[in-house]
Amino acid sequence: MKNTALGCLLSALVALVAAPASAQLELPAASPSAKVMQEVGVTEISIDYSSPGVKGRKVWGDLVPWDKPWRSGANGATKITFSHDVTFGGKPVPAGTYSIVTLPSAKGWKVMLNKELGLWATPAPYTPANDVATVAATTSAIPSRERLAFVFSNTTDDATSLDLEWEKLKVSVPIKVDTAALAKANIDKAVEGSWRVNANAARYVADTLKDYPTALKYADASVAIQSTWFNQWIRADILARSGNYAEARKAAQAAWDLGDKDPGFFFRNQVSKALADWKTK
Repeated sequence: MKNTALGCLLSALVALVAAPASAQLELPAASPSAKVMQEVGVTEISIDYSSPGVKGRKVWGDLVPWDKPWRSGANGATKITFSHDVTFGGKPVPAGTYSIVTLPSAKGWKVMLNKELGLWATPAPYTPANDVATVAATTSAIPSRERLAFVFSNTTDDATSLDLEWEKLKVSVPIKVDTAALAKANIDKAVEGSWRVNANAARYVADTLKDYPTALKYADASVAIQSTWFNQWIRADILARSGNYAEARKAAQAAWDLGDKDPGFFFRNQVSKALADWKTK
């Protein structure tokens, strides 16, 4: 019986040693990874971090020492990503991804956004010269929280608060975005794009389908959105193909007037020739 039991044990050990190197034992992480995202107007802000637990330890001033740069989580440095430019704690910060480095202190916290993304995960040291913003944070007491968490609070179309919560402390930094300016830029881009869409549709229908009435509708819609030398010339060309040379010449003249000082006026020769030819038609 003993020999049988010993044989089973030896077989199990041999199987364990012979297991493929790629085999992994899946167990709960000491500091599990986490991600949180918040849209503020048209700006997306996301945080990637690892979440340590209190586990009965004294956190502030002990596990996390006072007055020393901290990774703001566990494992590698916590990272924050802004899809558009923001104001972080009153400081302008360009769109991009940054490491969040904090300086905990019994006298008041500071939060830094650093361009080096490998902090605490590689030998790269924290260097204040790589900070894009250093701001003062507000702190407040909260009910006990076992695991560190990042939370977005008080979110509006133009602002949010980034809160780090752990143990019985909350550290907050306000973030603001210029949503009105971003929305206007998006509107302008969409409007500009729509005149091009209609102009290109007009050109295709005229060139390929030879459906001049429909092509003219697209050209008219394009000009109504924004009059450019490009859509005016397309409109002129369609009118000429339709036999309406009087209106075609007016559109060609509009194209010439808009494009004359534009270095990108690549239909200059065609428009000039049309203005001369259509005088007699």
